Amino acid sequence: MTITPETPMGEILDALPGARRALFARYHLGGCQSCGFSPNETLGSLCMRNAGIDPDEMIQHLQAAHAHDQALLLSPTQVRNLLQQSPTPLLLDCRTREEHDAVRIERSEFLTQEFQQQLFANDPDQAIILYDHQGKHALDTCAWFLGHGMKNTRVLNGGIDAWSREIDSSLPRYQLELEA
Repeated sequence: MTITPETPMGEILDALPGARRALFARYHLGGCQSCGFSPNETLGSLCMRNAGIDPDEMIQHLQAAHAHDQALLLSPTQVRNLLQQSPTPLLLDCRTREEHDAVRIERSEFLTQEFQQQLFANDPDQAIILYDHQGKHALDTCAWFLGHGMKNTRVLNGGIDAWSREIDSSLPRYQLELEA
């Protein structure tokens, strides 16, 4: 996707799943009500009303952040192959408890706050693969893990939905009502 100052923020967020995280980390934009933006607001307008941020610099930052996020993604086939090796990476489900209980990837564990704290207190080199429903939110959790020193954390690209399509068709696919 080509991003220009005229590009609406909604299109940017759709194309670059980590854009909100990147904007908040560098510019404190998009994370709360006082620094939020609407999907229809253009990148240029957002820059102008926030201390005249250079739109080209913001575009470069978004592209660099997206490239970094892409490097953290593993295809379903890559994940399957890693799960067949020793030592086996820890496969963590970042979805809701209800989603996990309804359908999950074999050998995955549900990520609770308590379990997360245990992980952060242990081996920072532990291989961890995170997944969610469609791969839209696990990158945020991955950034959180990396920020806490868990340097071998990656994300299943496309989430459990991609796993069901490409690896294990016996897993039922579903759509959340909020996503409809």
